[in-house]
Amino acid sequence: MAKDPLAEAGFYFDELNKLRVLEPDVSQKTSELKEECKEFVDKIGQFQKIVGGLIELVDVLAKEAETEKMKAIGARNLLKSVAKQREAQQQQLQALIAEKKMQLERYRIEYEALSKVESEQNEFIDQFILQK
Repeated sequence: MAKDPLAEAGFYFDELNKLRVLEPDVSQKTSELKEECKEFVDKIGQFQKIVGGLIELVDVLAKEAETEKMKAIGARNLLKSVAKQREAQQQQLQALIAEKKMQLERYRIEYEALSKVESEQNEFIDQFILQK
C-alpha cells in the first residue's frame, strides 16, 4: 500500500473531508481527553460545593457545640455556687442552733433560780401568815 503524500507531509483529511494537521486518531483522542477534562473539572466543582457545604455544616455544629459547652460550664459553676451557698447556710444555721441552745440553757438556769426564789418566797409567805 502506498503512503499518502499528504500524510507524509503531516496533513490529513477528517471525516468531513477537511484538511487537518493532526492525525485523525490523535485528534479523536485529544477531543476525548478534552471531554474527560471538562467532566473532571465539573466533578471537581461539584466536589468543592459539597465540601464547602460540609465545612459550613461543621462550622455551625462547632458553634452549637461551643454554645452547649459554655452552657454546661455555666450550669456546673452555678451548681458549685449553690452547693457552697447551702454549705454556708448550713453552717449559719448550725451556729444559730448552738446559740439558741446556749440561750435555752441560760433560760433554764434562770428559770430554776427563779423557781427556787419563788418557792422560798411562798414558804416565807406561808410562815408569815401562820405566825399572825
